[in-house]
Amino acid sequence: MRSSTQKQISKLEVNEVLSTLEHPEIPGRNLLELGMIRAIEIHDDNITVQLALPALDVPIRQDLATAVQEAVEKIRPGLSVEVKVVEMDAEKKAAFKSTARDAKNKPRVSRRIRNVIAVMSGKGGVGKSSVAVLLASALHRHGFQVGVLDADITGPSVPMMFGAQHPPEPDPNGILPVQSTTGIKIMSINLLLPDTDQPVVWRGPLISRAIEQFWRDILWGDLDYLIVDLPPGTADAALTVMQSLPLDGIVLVTSPQDLAGMVVRKAANMAIQLGIRIIGLVENMSHVICPKCGTQIDIFGKSQADQTTRLIGIPMLGRLPLDPQIARLCDQGQIERYLDPSFEKIVSRMIEIVPEADR
Repeated sequence: MRSSTQKQISKLEVNEVLSTLEHPEIPGRNLLELGMIRAIEIHDDNITVQLALPALDVPIRQDLATAVQEAVEKIRPGLSVEVKVVEMDAEKKAAFKSTARDAKNKPRVSRRIRNVIAVMSGKGGVGKSSVAVLLASALHRHGFQVGVLDADITGPSVPMMFGAQHPPEPDPNGILPVQSTTGIKIMSINLLLPDTDQPVVWRGPLISRAIEQFWRDILWGDLDYLIVDLPPGTADAALTVMQSLPLDGIVLVTSPQDLAGMVVRKAANMAIQLGIRIIGLVENMSHVICPKCGTQIDIFGKSQADQTTRLIGIPMLGRLPLDPQIARLCDQGQIERYLDPSFEKIVSRMIEIVPEADR
């Protein structure tokens, strides 16, 4: 029975979960889009889902039913979920077959991405996106082919920092990413909005689907590194990237305060639980260099980053100063012009830790 303090599960919650279940034989289509969820009945903690199939004897019948049951059970412990399999009527069956045929006939995107690196902070306001685009720019200066996937769907900032304003162009095989002035490939939700000030008010499943499409449908081509800028936190977007993209590692970003360190340790533990390699930690806004005398000032107090690396057991990649020039170049869309010896050392250290590998 449901606890008196728990709210009853709603059909909206069930639908949101089921919208994340893709058909294993129809790429890019979830069970809701395919009309395979006919009805949902909820009585206290007992949930019945009608799963409609084009034929009752399809080989993956049990796999689909089990996937639906397990997905709904994860909404909350203690749920009793029953999946009833029914056959589609003639109209639904025809629509299903048409969608399946179109999806399967879609040309496969040719790509070769050797390293996929996510940049994650856990906490907002530590300059994670700045570090991501600086990392991409520095790798490009090293002679690598680089792309940036902006997975911060509700707070995208990557296009502005690169000065990218034009929407991506369609191609018969997918969508072409926008390129920066130096040739870095970029994809962000902000490039698709008619007004960059327009908010993206989406629930988790829609955000996850957009990230998956940015990975699957964008014609990234041949890249040495794809940098994925994650939003703050450990919610749906981060989980989607860690579970859906073939990550080679994560770069964590923090600031000197232990408050930021505490939150980034949560992100680190999430990565560890999911078996994702942590490349190392970058401390941003570590200090300020006095423009007159050159003295280093720890404006946020003594750094706690070393304590964080010890607790997590990861290397310190390096420290970045609080530099007004970064903010200025970001606002001007010219972040690729930023040069700093400390960041070049960070990139060199990362390249040593993550050697180029054929994917």
